[in-house]
Amino acid sequence: MRDAWRSVHRGAARIDAGTPAERDRAVDALRALAVLGVVLGHWLVTALVADGGTLHADSPLRHLPVLAPICWAFQTLAVFFLVGGHVASRGLVAARARGTTYRRWLAARMSRLFKPVAAVIALWSVTAACAAFAGVEFMTVRTLVKLALSPLWFLVVFAALTAATPLLNRLTPLWPLAVVIHVDLVRFGLGGPSWLGWVNVVAGWMVPYTLGAAWSRGELDRLRAGWALFIGGAVATAVLVAWAGYPASMVGVPGASVSNLNPPSLAVVTFGLAQCGLALLSCGALRRAMCRPTAWAAVALVNLYAMTIFLWHQTALMVTTAVLLPGGPLPGLHTSPDGWVWIAGRLAWLPLFALALTLCWTAFRHVEQGVRRRSSASGPPVEFGSSRVVRVHRAPSRDTAEGGRRA
Repeated sequence: MRDAWRSVHRGAARIDAGTPAERDRAVDALRALAVLGVVLGHWLVTALVADGGTLHADSPLRHLPVLAPICWAFQTLAVFFLVGGHVASRGLVAARARGTTYRRWLAARMSRLFKPVAAVIALWSVTAACAAFAGVEFMTVRTLVKLALSPLWFLVVFAALTAATPLLNRLTPLWPLAVVIHVDLVRFGLGGPSWLGWVNVVAGWMVPYTLGAAWSRGELDRLRAGWALFIGGAVATAVLVAWAGYPASMVGVPGASVSNLNPPSLAVVTFGLAQCGLALLSCGALRRAMCRPTAWAAVALVNLYAMTIFLWHQTALMVTTAVLLPGGPLPGLHTSPDGWVWIAGRLAWLPLFALALTLCWTAFRHVEQGVRRRSSASGPPVEFGSSRVVRVHRAPSRDTAEGGRRA
């Protein structure tokens, strides 16, 4: 055991020593926390209930609405878009400085986003076809495929905003925020059509993305902007939930008449602003924490396989549920999420979900790594081989340079 720990520490030291000195490790830490927050959030609120030979989706938030504030910690999409806007804006500037055209830069980023998706779609297409031929209930197949492919909506929106980075670099976050406000005013306050809310799918996530772009340009004072966003966003969210009729849950709840997330509402956008403010405020502490080689190595590895983790975490949950289904309805796995017994059971199943995700990672990590090697010219977040570190240099933003000096 002692030799194993020594090996881990030696590997972490190599990763730490091979990381460029100008790299802002806090940004990578925020990305890792955002990805893991989404994964853990889905594992906590996604229930597959066995009912008469079929599986249907449910959520403990539908039966225990008191849990909604607890789940706020795991709805971290705004932080991911904040980091995405920051990294894309900075990366585009660095690519242009190297003489890389926008088309090549965008093609490399789209390749890293969507090529790993092909493996997920291929596997679930085959699985769905085999299940249908085997006589599995259509509702069960539909539920499983929908859950497996549900993370893809996020990638489509993220890809669209990434492609629009040159335009969004010139846009203040107040413009998309104004669009969200007006859309919700029309559809909720004036009785407008419900389909109008889908405008917020782009406008809502454009708010944190453009905040990230402004951060990369050095236009945000990290402390002043952080406190303003955190306090302003938290107060606005509390007002919207308490007096404007918005749901307290910041994730989708099956059967709910109004969803804050599908499509995004003003409440989830203001909640995201509070999260972005907290992310900016935490950068100093994260930089200090990332000075520890083991902590930085863990964050770096999550970033290296972020797409694999994100794309396969729902599959890991469903594989665990299906494999154990013949053993009978198990609390926290196959039963209705309508009580605290289910919550306790679900917490106990989390390590098994993690093990299943590890198996998925082992099987499909090469897809993401192959894409990263082929697109290294565009400057991925950081590249770690099995025993080496590829140094990726970028022009640091003002906040990055100041953070590096502070660290």
